[in-house]
Amino acid sequence: MPAFSLQASAQAQDLAVIEGVVRDASGKPVAGASISLGDQSSGKSLTTKTNAEGDFEFPGIPAGKFTIKAEKAGWKETAVGALELAAGERKKVSLVMETKGAAADDMRFADQPDFTIAGVTDWSNYGVHGSTGTSRTSDALAKETAALKGGAAHESAANDNGDAAAAHRLAGERCERLGDPVAAVHEYEQAARLDASEENYFAWGSELLLHRAAQPAAEVFTRGLALHPQSGRMLAGLGAALYANGLFDEAARRLCEASDSSAGDAAPYLFLGKMEETATNPFPCGEEKLARFAREQPGNALANYYYALSLARRGRKSESPAEFHQMEELLEKAVSIDPKLGEAYVQLGILYSGQGDFARATGAYKKAVEANPHLCAARYRLSQMYKHSGEEAKAEQEIEAYKKCDDAEAAALEREGRELRQFLVILKDQPAASQAH
Repeated sequence: MPAFSLQASAQAQDLAVIEGVVRDASGKPVAGASISLGDQSSGKSLTTKTNAEGDFEFPGIPAGKFTIKAEKAGWKETAVGALELAAGERKKVSLVMETKGAAADDMRFADQPDFTIAGVTDWSNYGVHGSTGTSRTSDALAKETAALKGGAAHESAANDNGDAAAAHRLAGERCERLGDPVAAVHEYEQAARLDASEENYFAWGSELLLHRAAQPAAEVFTRGLALHPQSGRMLAGLGAALYANGLFDEAARRLCEASDSSAGDAAPYLFLGKMEETATNPFPCGEEKLARFAREQPGNALANYYYALSLARRGRKSESPAEFHQMEELLEKAVSIDPKLGEAYVQLGILYSGQGDFARATGAYKKAVEANPHLCAARYRLSQMYKHSGEEAKAEQEIEAYKKCDDAEAAALEREGRELRQFLVILKDQPAASQAH
């Protein structure tokens, strides 16, 4: 008999679903872990176990606030608290477990890597963890990580190995431009083995990440960081790779470290802010670091926007006028700096709607659409405002615009996926066949 007692009148569409995955700090699945889902209001619970892929699911859950706990003999217990579910919502949760006595970030890298790049495969065969929004965020972080390769030159060995390594790195860049990423990643690997410079390790790791080899990328960035602990971009790259592996809290921790080690560098803050947009739960260090970003770069529209978003993610309601005005001022400042930042107008609309000021919310959503007609969230929320005010024709018009926008986004994602040459990775502790389907 299920532990949760549902109302007899509850409709199937009113029930939520929790999907989850449990992995260790290296991104490998933890099979056979006991997962408990506790209802904070009733104290009742449901239990299940993870499968061979570390996945678990709780279907048919009523709306409410829950906790999730993962346990396994020989492993440290981990939990997620204050998980809120709305009626009909489908939520993805990632948990990271570590063995007792092991460090959370113990991702070993021997003289030979634990993976082989065997070729390229269809984009859907080796994806990132989580929802479509999470996947898109991961792809965006990978591209922005690769863009960091264009920074200032870093140290290289002043010897024949250094010269040979530079030649391999240049060959890797050439192969990537010519559309041969497999050859490129092998050239970058050779460069790093001949000369373990920060630049060579970063090029190798970012190339792996760009083509969705998330676990190998995390392995390379971890080794690179051990060799170059002061490298802010290595920390940022590791954060992006951990995020792609579904280790969201650990990814945020690394990016917070990167923001501390790279004074004045916006990249770690921007990575962290982008992650906040799709996060299920707020990151422990996020608000503090994004507050510093807004303080140190007040003329940066995204700095103001992401700080406001982090405040909203912490569940702050409109009861406090001071908190409301702080978020409002940050968002208003963001759009004054960048009037095309439609996402900031959407957040203003959400803020006003939460206050019950539907007229101002409608105005904010209209401005969001004007700033970016292809911003689907703005179209949908504007339709709801029109529906609330009884303007059915306008509501229907915006719903149709939203559907077209959503279809266009889905088509673009599919197109980008087809165009992406994704690495076929064979892990040494897994049979090759497991990667080929």
